Amino acid sequence: MLRKSIRAFVEKEVTPHVREWEDAGRIPRSLWRRLGELGFLGLEFPTEHGGGGGDFLSSVVLGEEMARCRSGGVAFSVLVHTDMSSPWLTRFGTEAQKRRYLPRIIAGELVCALAITEPGTGSDMAALSTRAERRGDHYVLTGGKLFITNGVYGDLYFVAARTAPGTPGRRHDGISMFLVERGLPGFSVSRKLDKMGMRASDTAELSFQDMRVPAENLLGREGVGFYEVMRVFQRERLVAGLHAVAGCARALEDTIAYVQERHAFDGPLSEKQVIRHKVADLATLIEAGRWLTYAACLKFGAGEDVVKEISMVKLFTADMAQKVAYDCVQLHGGYGYMREYPVERFFRDMRLMTIGGGTSEIMKEIIAKQMEL
Repeated sequence: MLRKSIRAFVEKEVTPHVREWEDAGRIPRSLWRRLGELGFLGLEFPTEHGGGGGDFLSSVVLGEEMARCRSGGVAFSVLVHTDMSSPWLTRFGTEAQKRRYLPRIIAGELVCALAITEPGTGSDMAALSTRAERRGDHYVLTGGKLFITNGVYGDLYFVAARTAPGTPGRRHDGISMFLVERGLPGFSVSRKLDKMGMRASDTAELSFQDMRVPAENLLGREGVGFYEVMRVFQRERLVAGLHAVAGCARALEDTIAYVQERHAFDGPLSEKQVIRHKVADLATLIEAGRWLTYAACLKFGAGEDVVKEISMVKLFTADMAQKVAYDCVQLHGGYGYMREYPVERFFRDMRLMTIGGGTSEIMKEIIAKQMEL
């Protein structure tokens, strides 16, 4: 029932507007409020704060159905809000922080962003240089962030900063997380970034200049933020896998419809053996990615340690998406190169999958370490 409800919403209220939002480079506030009104932004959150009280699999359904909207940017913006930033509050927030922010997050009144990546650091979080110095009842943050989804039009930022220096043997120590509201003196959006794909999601470079953040906005324990981030990163990478699989499935559906309608050499393309076998290969690849991802989802939802499995999901599905995107464009022929066809957008959007949330190279290194090589 949940899947049918979300799919009907996406088909009626999201997909028809994708081109408009891609051109605008943002999602309208009305969509966030509508998502909140329908209860889709709080499926997994506690009922006492306005959430649905569901389990992780309810969020899996949301992620899959949003990814079918034919815009990676729209889907990714929503998933950053629901799965990559706001879950910090339920896991590490104080009761006062939850009461203050969760109801508005769930209602779509506050749009969330995760601000970790910095210029020059990439996937090396231990190298971040944004500083947070405790001064009485405030922390003073100075530094900058880059590639922040929902960064231009967001309202609540989950910001990683150094509260103490690391040591050569423990580079990741001394990192803390903070809740930063838009409008604090010293906070600014340096620029809105112009991207290859995911164009409906606004992506920003942020600047903090002696920004005073109330000490009560420290999220979790001071100095151990890296280890808390790593737990949330596992969810982010699993959600990325779901996004890739569902997006690829929708692109293949569109491609099958095209090859059934397109005629060449006295019949539809779908009757040509070379086309049929290519579609069969892609369907098999997507199904393999789906069940690798589902297996990790079940273990993650049960609270198991699945760092290796989730890293494999991220690696496999990201590479899968590159092949599916390439072949679906190829099967569309010249039309696949035209922006009026959704597969062209899909091709550009999927290029991010091997980069964002930890590169494929980083995933391989994590897997190798988990194997104790």
